[in-house]
Amino acid sequence: MERVALAEGVPPEVVRDGVLDGSIALLLNNRRSIHGLAVGSGMRVKVNANFGTSGDDADMENEIAKMLAAIGAGADAVMDLSTGGDIRAIRRRTLSQCPVPMGTVPIYQVAAENMAEERSLAELEADRIFAAIEDHGRDGVDFITVHCGVTRESVRRLKDEGRLLDIVSRGGAIHARMIEYQDEENPLYAQFDRLVEIAREYDMTLSLGDGLRPGCLADASDRAQVQETIILGELAKKARAAGVQVMIEGPGHMPMDQIIANMKLQKRLCDNAPFYVLGPLVTDVAPGYDHITAAIGGAIAAAAGADFLCYVTPAEHLRLPTVEDVIDGVIATRIAGHAADIARGIKGARDWDDKMAVARKNLDWQNQCALAINPAQARKRRAETAPKDDRVCTMCAALCSIKSGLDPIPSK
Repeated sequence: MERVALAEGVPPEVVRDGVLDGSIALLLNNRRSIHGLAVGSGMRVKVNANFGTSGDDADMENEIAKMLAAIGAGADAVMDLSTGGDIRAIRRRTLSQCPVPMGTVPIYQVAAENMAEERSLAELEADRIFAAIEDHGRDGVDFITVHCGVTRESVRRLKDEGRLLDIVSRGGAIHARMIEYQDEENPLYAQFDRLVEIAREYDMTLSLGDGLRPGCLADASDRAQVQETIILGELAKKARAAGVQVMIEGPGHMPMDQIIANMKLQKRLCDNAPFYVLGPLVTDVAPGYDHITAAIGGAIAAAAGADFLCYVTPAEHLRLPTVEDVIDGVIATRIAGHAADIARGIKGARDWDDKMAVARKNLDWQNQCALAINPAQARKRRAETAPKDDRVCTMCAALCSIKSGLDPIPSK
């Protein structure tokens, strides 16, 4: 708590009190020796970056390169979402090289193993799910996404209302199929106490997943999404009472005019628990540019109360991201988070911008590039076209307004 308080620029008591009342989650498995990460009320907005294999692309080395690139670009945490190859080996290898908190989605491992055995995803067994969760905790995973809010009741509401794009969460779809096929309640909901016991043993934060999140604008703020949030709020209270830290995951696609209301609703229903959002993406028509649509929504969401932004890359909806996509996604999301920090009045957030303004006033190009959120990109762009006068840039050249203000006025 003292380490993260120092990083946040707040007294340790602020972190302690936030952890006690559930408004802050301190991401750190008790088997890891990294610095923890504080996510929640009064803390700087944090950025998460996903990586991981698929059944069509299971190159472990490539995913490790993406993880390290994301951290190098400034991601505060990462998640291994691997669904292909040797998932256990990938998790353990990446954990051994990861200097920041790392999350996973245990149901992916169970689903991949079932498919390898040529069994239906609807036939997943509760004991195997909990065994995988235990395995992840023992390995040192700091936070896990668990889709406890996909219940018989929330799925019924989804079907009764109808959706344009149905369920877009992989974990949400798996649990919904299990409920329908087995005619039983989601085991992560029915046996929530069992889940809490495992999380408490490893001090592993539960990220209560939005398995029924909207996957297009038309489905935003519907009954299924709100019903799931109500359930997650109830489960969060139960987990906190048992000494387990919790975050709540939020919507994926949402029109701009609905974002602020959704953030306030989640905070109210979940007793101010840290809110972890994917985007939200504010339009559905920008494949190839969804890091931008997500950054727009993320900035609005974080300014209104979201605490943890999951990045979206330009490859979202199209393919696995490349290393370059990962960097673009992290930078776009960091911009959104920083803009929100300024709006939230986070201590020191505006100082960075003020230093940049001073560097620009002084035509100090070296310092401008050093202060940039991505210094390498700033230096690259600056060097691409050289001005005749190196005090200015090629946008305005001799008509640079700042230069004209610094130059002496000629005598008459």
